[in-house]
Amino acid sequence: MLHKVSHGWARLEMAVAAILAVAITCLVLLNVVTRAMSASIFWVDEAAIMAMTWMTFLAASAAVHFGHSVSVTLFTDMLPSGAAHAARRAVDVIVLTFAALMLWFCWRWFLPLDLLRAGLDTTAFQGETFNFIYAEPTLTLGIRKFWLWLIMPIFALGLTLHAIANIARPWTPGRVLP
Repeated sequence: MLHKVSHGWARLEMAVAAILAVAITCLVLLNVVTRAMSASIFWVDEAAIMAMTWMTFLAASAAVHFGHSVSVTLFTDMLPSGAAHAARRAVDVIVLTFAALMLWFCWRWFLPLDLLRAGLDTTAFQGETFNFIYAEPTLTLGIRKFWLWLIMPIFALGLTLHAIANIARPWTPGRVLP
């Protein structure tokens, strides 16, 4: 069941990442055309960078599920099957630890309970916490940066889900785990 949820989430991540890849291509082409016409649109650069950031984090999370992460297998390829499996499981535990730490750091960064205690009033929240995450606008898009930074907790949640699913997956001797 957990693996199916992880698989569905990874497919959603990849679909959104693919849409963002198309958007990046269109934004870069728009930027080339408008600059060639000496009519630059300044927000296009920032939008392309933000789309690239979201695409990268979503695809990185999905790569953990599908086992397509970059890895050096020189050491594990020389190990017997059982030891290689233990090494892969150790990597899964390290990934889960990283994901859990990311969740904790995002919780500390966004402070959702403090924002709720302030009645979703960002000015009161800033005064109580000295955290200006919800007030800072982007330079050219003019939207609040926290909307763009939301990729961090989304990434952390997806990575945690995929790492737990990978650890929970049963091991069959002779089968190569991603």
